[in-house]
Parts: sequence; C-alpha cells; structure tokens
Amino acid sequence: MEVAGPWTEVFEASERTENSVGAETMLGSSTLTLAPLVPESPSIRHSQPILITSNRMKGVESFSSSVPSIPNPFPELCSPSKSPVLIGSLQPQSSNKHLIKVYGEDSHSRSVRVSRGATAREVCHMLVQTTHCSDQENWALLELHPSLGLERCLEDHEVVLEVQTTWSLKGDTRLMFCKNYAKYEFFRKPMLFFPESMISDSADVSKGMTSSELIQNLLKSGTCPEIQGFLHVKEPSRKSWKKVYFFLRRSGLYCSSKGSSKEPRHLQYVADLEDLNVYTVVNSRKLYGAPADFTFCIKPSRNLIRVQDLKILCADSEQIRTCWTSAFRLFKYGKQLHANYQLSKSASRILEGSSLTDGKSKSEANLVAMDFSGKAGGRVIQNPAEAQSAEMEEGQNWRRREALRCSLPNLNSAARPSSIHKTQLWFHGGVSRKEAQRLIEKQGLVDGMFLIRESQQHGQCFVLSLCYKLKIKHYLVIPFEEAGRKYYTMDDGLTLFIDLLQLVEFHQINKGILPVCLKHPCVCVAL
Repeated sequence: MEVAGPWTEVFEASERTENSVGAETMLGSSTLTLAPLVPESPSIRHSQPILITSNRMKGVESFSSSVPSIPNPFPELCSPSKSPVLIGSLQPQSSNKHLIKVYGEDSHSRSVRVSRGATAREVCHMLVQTTHCSDQENWALLELHPSLGLERCLEDHEVVLEVQTTWSLKGDTRLMFCKNYAKYEFFRKPMLFFPESMISDSADVSKGMTSSELIQNLLKSGTCPEIQGFLHVKEPSRKSWKKVYFFLRRSGLYCSSKGSSKEPRHLQYVADLEDLNVYTVVNSRKLYGAPADFTFCIKPSRNLIRVQDLKILCADSEQIRTCWTSAFRLFKYGKQLHANYQLSKSASRILEGSSLTDGKSKSEANLVAMDFSGKAGGRVIQNPAEAQSAEMEEGQNWRRREALRCSLPNLNSAARPSSIHKTQLWFHGGVSRKEAQRLIEKQGLVDGMFLIRESQQHGQCFVLSLCYKLKIKHYLVIPFEEAGRKYYTMDDGLTLFIDLLQLVEFHQINKGILPVCLKHPCVCVAL
C-alpha cells in the first residue's frame, strides 16, 4: 500500500501519541497505525523528561499483583516502606560531631571524632582510652606552630574546635598528645615558681603582706599581686632587642618608658589579659635572634597566627620565664584554673586508690622509714639523721645482695642482657644534649623528670639527664670493671650496677649522689 506524504510508525502501546486534540495515552493495544509527522509542532518539547502517568503505574501494579508473592526472608533489613535499604544508612552523620587530627611525638597521627563543645581534658581522656595508656592523668594537648617555633599547652577547659578556628588553613599548625607533669606544678611549689623579687603589692590594697601571702592570694585567685621585672623585647620590623621593665596586673600588661618607674605617666599599655594567649618559643635564637633561649610570646587569642601580631619577649633565666607564663595563665583564668587543678587532684586520688590492689601506695607521702631490728616489731624512725643513716645502710645491704646474686654460677649474660635498657621507655638512644633538654621541657620541668641517653662525647658511656628546681642536670654513667665483670657507675665505682635498669630502679628509691629520686620517666608518646 502506498501512502503519500511523510509518515512515521507509532505503537499505541508506547508512552504517548500526538493528535489534533492533545496528548492521549493508549495502553493495552498492539495494532500498528500510521500517524503523520507534524513539523515544528509547538506542543512537542524534546528537551523535557517523559512523564510516566498513573495509568501506566496502575497497569504495572495489576500485572505484578497476578504474580504469586514471595515471603521476605530478611524482614528486619527492610524499612517500613518495603525498601531493601535501611533508611538510617542513607542519612548523613550527625552534624554535632567533628573530626580532628592529633599527632603523637613519633609524628604519627590519629583522627578522633569529637563533639562541638569537647574540651581538651575530654579529648585527652578519649585518647587515653583508645591508646590504652596505663597512666590516666598528666596528659595534655599541645598547640604547635612549627614554622614559627610556638607551642602552648591547652587548658583543660578550653574547647578544642574553638582553638582550631584561629588557625590558618595554609599553615602547619597541629595538635600533639603528650605528657605534661608541670601543668599545675606552681600550685604545689609556689615559692619556686614565683621569686620574691618579682612579687609586689604596690598595685593592690593589701599592702604590707609578705611575698608568701601574696602568692597564696594569687593562687587562690583573690587579691592579685603585681608581677614585675626586666624582659628583652623584640622591636617590631627590626632584628634588634631592647631591655624593658614590664608590669603584669589584673588590668593588663604594661611597660615603663623610663627605667623601672611605676608612675602613670611613664606606663604604656601593652596587652589585655582577657584576649591573649602565651606561647613558649622554641629555637628562638635561630628564628628570631633572641639573646637567650628563655623566650616566650603573647598573641591575641581570637586572631589568626601572624608574625606581625606576635609580641616576642625573652627572659634571663628559666625561672623568670616560668614565672611570667604562669602569672599570665593565673591572671587570665583565675578561679577556673584552680578548679581545673582541684579536678585533676581528685581524679588522681581516685585512680591511685583504685590501683592499690597489692596494698602498696605509689604516693611518696606514704613512705616512711622503719626499723625492724627489734623483737617487738617495726617502729617508725622519726629522727631525720637516723632515717638517713638507715637509708644508707639499706642501700649498702641492697648492693651486697645484688653483688652476691650476680656472682651466682647460674646467672649468665643471657639471663639479663646488658642491652635491656633499649626496651625501656626512659631510654632515648643517641639524642643530643639539646634535644634531651627539649624533651624534658616539653613534658614538664618538675623535680624527678629524667631520661637516659648515649653519650656523644664519651664512647660506651651514657648520660642521665635529670630535672631539679627548673634546671636540667646531666650525670655521666661510665662502664666499670671489677673482678672481670662489667658494671656501670656514677660515683667512681662506689656504687656499681650490672645494667642501666638496675641503676634506675635503685635511684627511684634512693637519691644516692642525685639531688632527688628519679620519679617521672620522659617517654615519647606514640599514637
């Protein structure tokens, strides 16, 4: 059959058929018809998606209803809307959780999901649980700016995400998880951290008070004294440093334009304590040309870290720097800092009490000198001279017992190898003297903080680096031979140890030639 004009074949079972009246959908027929092509019809819109009408859906449903139903073998996996996919799996995660990255001292990192209001203390406890740390307290988060050489310990109550909002997106700023024993040490030994020469009451109404009373008021966040002293300050846009007399008061930080004068006309306002953070400067001689290594800086806490916003200051000693940085923290946070300290103490007491399953206490306050030589049982030695004599005698007895044990034939070199120190956390290999001091400073300048390292100047020797009164002392451990056996000693052979582990265990109980017993091993935290 011939058909004149352009035509196209259309199945009436398709989705739509055009006619002069409008679009009409025809279903259920399979006859073939011929429909003329209407050129440039305004009713045809090729760019629009095809709409499936309800009639077609009803037809599909009627078709599927004729098929026998198959029971669902996993009804618990289906949602109420008969979907095989769980609705909860398609929902986005809660927006109040945020992912932060925390680094360990081995440069490895761990990602932690925290809430929007998570504090530094809560993040530390979370990391302690996930890394299975044996010690629950004395952990801290450090805010590090490696390119600028800045670091500071976050306060326990600071919100971590709020701190991160002040970081530059292009910078190398990061958080580090490490030990910090000196976070509240000035509460325990205030006279060591606040020298009398730097304490003044001229700015307060409590005139006539002694330095110790002023310090107690400072620690209790009552009447704040005035911290004063000379500091080297780096002049802006210049490499030179200038020595200026500074005053730290509750109202802010001031400097004197004329020597150490406190007259109002000579005082210049420097910074507001409520809106600044204090940082310790690392490698300040190389980065900023500081006259000494005891450098710190202050910066507005709500601004991004920029070099032009840093106020870099340098002290003449570690005690002076620690006094200034501690006073900045106390003046800024006041009672909140004391509350953090009380919370830390209560938590440590609970942990200490729960760990006394063997009947022994880890607290030095519970160790007393006892005399068991009498027949009536032990007695407490109250005379200090007698207690010191008993300590020396016990040490000599311990030394003789250890020497006898080492001379037994069944004790060979394989039973206790001389390299056993390499497995201990307090051994740091061949780190330099400067790096050892840096490690101890980072974990806190508290009495008894120590580590052992290989000597770089004396072959086969070791060095014990120990902190005492905010200073780090270094003691040489030399090998010593006696009766064909190799020992280690720090007092020219008076006290001998078969290895470094025995040396550490001895000095954790007895001071010996050291100014204080070994208490806190300096360890590198790995995440």
